[in-house]
Amino acid sequence: MTEKAATIETTRLILRPPHLADVPALFEFLGDADAMRHTHVDLSLRQCRQRVAIHERQRRLDGFAPWTILTKGDGRIIGWGGLYRDPFTPGWGIELGYSFHPAVGRQGYATELGMACTEVADRVLLLPEVKAFAKPENIGSRRVLEKLGFGEIGFVPELSRLRYRRARPSGS
Repeated sequence: MTEKAATIETTRLILRPPHLADVPALFEFLGDADAMRHTHVDLSLRQCRQRVAIHERQRRLDGFAPWTILTKGDGRIIGWGGLYRDPFTPGWGIELGYSFHPAVGRQGYATELGMACTEVADRVLLLPEVKAFAKPENIGSRRVLEKLGFGEIGFVPELSRLRYRRARPSGS
């Protein structure tokens, strides 16, 4: 599959493939244990760079991977996420995932990113379904997934996470 959704603009966001120069700004939150308490934390700048590079390699295979998320107004990097096939925990299908800088929490950015991702999944990539995971205590992400039309399908003990699924609506 070729890359069909390289850069996307939403009302408030620019979603684009990461650049090497993004890594220090991404590490500000991807390396923050408190900010990443619901998911993987990168322990070093090198580990963050490797994670981004591995996902970019996956982008070349699948045509999609997490984007660097910037604010439209000032171009500030505030997050990393999107659709991806997880190269670190394979076998779960195509997922929606995201991480945001704690300074921009509770501003609706995850929902805005998720809406763009479901649009790409449904209309560009024509994916039959998208999965997602959230820790039971991550109420914010669980609400975002529900708003986006994901339904909880069970608990995955080996990941200590709830698994969600969203099917492409008929007619899209």
